[in-house]
Amino acid sequence: MIKAIKILFILTWTLLCGIGFSQTQANIILIVADDHGKDALGAYGNPVIKTPALDALAGDGIRFDNAYCTSASCSASRSVIMTGRFNHATGHYGHAHNFHHFSTFDNETCMTEYLETGGYRTARVGKYHLAPEEVYHFQHFFEANLRNPVEMANVSKEFMEDSSSPFFLYYCTADPHRAHDREDLPLKPNSFGNVSDGHYPGVEEVHYTAEEVLVPDFLPDTKECRAELAQYYQSVSRVDQGVEKLVKILKDAGKYDNTVIIYISDNGIAFPGAKTTLYEPGMELPCIVKMPGQKHASTITDNLVSWVDLTPTILELAGAFPKKNKFHGKSFKNVLDNPGIDGAEEIYASHTFHEVTMYYPMRVIHDHKYKLIYNIAYKLDYPFATDLWASPTWQSVLKNGEEAIYGKRSIDRYLHRPMLEFFDLEKDPHEIVNLAENPEYKDLLEKYVSKIKSFQSETGDPWISKWEYE
Repeated sequence: MIKAIKILFILTWTLLCGIGFSQTQANIILIVADDHGKDALGAYGNPVIKTPALDALAGDGIRFDNAYCTSASCSASRSVIMTGRFNHATGHYGHAHNFHHFSTFDNETCMTEYLETGGYRTARVGKYHLAPEEVYHFQHFFEANLRNPVEMANVSKEFMEDSSSPFFLYYCTADPHRAHDREDLPLKPNSFGNVSDGHYPGVEEVHYTAEEVLVPDFLPDTKECRAELAQYYQSVSRVDQGVEKLVKILKDAGKYDNTVIIYISDNGIAFPGAKTTLYEPGMELPCIVKMPGQKHASTITDNLVSWVDLTPTILELAGAFPKKNKFHGKSFKNVLDNPGIDGAEEIYASHTFHEVTMYYPMRVIHDHKYKLIYNIAYKLDYPFATDLWASPTWQSVLKNGEEAIYGKRSIDRYLHRPMLEFFDLEKDPHEIVNLAENPEYKDLLEKYVSKIKSFQSETGDPWISKWEYE
């Protein structure tokens, strides 16, 4: 009943606003990789990783150097991507699957409803990880092996070739997420979905050695970490082949020039220190946008954008932007039209859960220079995703005690965090020196705390009460 009322409302709004199908509307493909950081992409400066298709896409489009998710957790992040609203306001606080069972409120609206009303055909393929389905509605769903991006592209081929109306394709790989490997093999590197060659039809597996991978500064340079990074790289190269296949299908159908392609990841690399944290490796992500006609090809912009901005941006690109809406994000179409202009001055982030046992709400304000992390549950030890805790990368350092150094921090500092972490990102890009403890920054810190409170108030954050009661 609620769904029917929502559709009736949108149809009525559409008639009033005069939105309808136009032959000039661009097709749109939103590609969401699973746990892919900026660390493993040729277009972002990694000379070892082989990602020719993504590098070519960046060559045809715009590469964002300051693009951020709002929650470094797969399911929660996807809810923001698809609604343009922070998950503390929509109820999608963490994972939707299994016993975690977080779910978006049924009165929320997914971007696909506006797109369908605006004349678009909508389809999804690959990882879904959202709930409920009546909110995250698609007209078509294509089944394929989530670890075979080439197969995912192939099963979507007929949908993309159809010229009856413009299309929106939500293409989400399960790579390069960690695999659910056997727990009776301690300290064996996670496979990241990699199996014997030939297991994924159409995919040519690209192998890497532990010696050749590049270890990011936030990770420990150990043999265990290097072994896992080699597996991660292989999984990323599989994603790249899926992108290559998508582009080929579009070009063969004569649709590449009139298709918007957006490549992002839901959150950072699945290693402790990135995924589930709101430090830079967890939330600063790849974002490549190829516009119709390769507008502004090979452009790099340092404009700040956030995943909460994706829904309003896509809707504006589609000509289906509702005048009345509840979006927390703002369209950055103006940046796509002119990457050299000044865009957003600051962005915000909101993370509350990952797994249901991982309660650790954080709120963030981030501009080009400063970043404030408000750790609402700072009296608790920082919780771990089960697969990150079990990883050889973490366990190989943990065995040396809490004073051991993991990347740039001691394990003790990673596990025990203060209420406020305030960083000068220009001087301290690794977020090590906490200026909240420096009395010289007292006035500036209060200014950013005030902005966090305003953000919480304006977006209906239930956790705003913690300022008053705790």
